[in-house]
Amino acid sequence: MEWRNFYLDLILVPSAILSSLFYHVWLWYTVKRRPDRTYIAMNAAGQSAWINHILTDNDKKNVLAIQTLRNNIMGATLTATTSVLICCGLLAFASKDYDADKPDKLKIESKCSFLLLAFLSVFLCQTLSIACLTQVNILINILAGDTTPVRRYRVTELLGKGIFLCNVGNRVFFSTLPLVLWIFGPVLVFVCSVGVVVVLYSVDVVGDEKGAVGAEGGGMVQP
Repeated sequence: MEWRNFYLDLILVPSAILSSLFYHVWLWYTVKRRPDRTYIAMNAAGQSAWINHILTDNDKKNVLAIQTLRNNIMGATLTATTSVLICCGLLAFASKDYDADKPDKLKIESKCSFLLLAFLSVFLCQTLSIACLTQVNILINILAGDTTPVRRYRVTELLGKGIFLCNVGNRVFFSTLPLVLWIFGPVLVFVCSVGVVVVLYSVDVVGDEKGAVGAEGGGMVQP
């Protein structure tokens, strides 16, 4: 029975991780080669246009710019806070005194250590994203001045970095969340990971083959 559990861990858990990894490799390739098929490329192409639109009449749209960036910061803060809470729960679970023998406790601690590393990576990405978006929050209204030393393309680049880091953090979070169920067995991990990939595909891919962003669309295209 012990060998069977080890065999399932050895097969299903790496398969779950690889399914998410292969999907994101395919998504990155699609964003680069077929940007008209993904919402990520659509949003990236609209970043520069959004800044230009805000600066067209900054006196009336400066509050809109701050509110839009604030919503992105709130989303990143929510994911970062959730990751920290999960890490605290994992630490409390791993430090608990078990009645099980030492090998089982070592196995549980190894699983918790892997999950802690993943969720701390999510926290790092989201906090860096918040830092970038906070700088954009300050600089977006300075661009409207005539004597500002800040260049528009620099703010656009900073906005792209912030959104990119937020996307990376969210992807790692969604891909790692099914691994929390690893404590209860590898079958749930595999099933939930496949379900997450299906959900992400429905969110990422444009339903219409013609898409809304052509190859000539400008802006920064980042996975």
